[in-house]
Amino acid sequence: MSGAAKKLAGNMEEGFGRATDAAKTRVQGMREAEGNIQELYGQAVNSADDAVDTVRQMPASFDPTIRRYVESNPYTTAAVALGLGWLAGRSHRTF
Repeated sequence: MSGAAKKLAGNMEEGFGRATDAAKTRVQGMREAEGNIQELYGQAVNSADDAVDTVRQMPASFDPTIRRYVESNPYTTAAVALGLGWLAGRSHRTF
């Protein structure tokens, strides 16, 4: 939010600087760039926080799902495990 405010202030100062052609006001318009950088940084931090929260929730919700599937489909689970074991065994053979 502070990045967006600085961006707006920078836009206003840069516009005023162009209108009056005052070099000092144009330099102060660089706050717009600073605001853009802060805004992008804030978005990146928020996205990273959301990703971490999602990953933290995955193991808690994934385990009960697998447990329910195995309990409701024991023969299918055994067949899949047998197939994976067979494939793992075949992968170590040389031809």
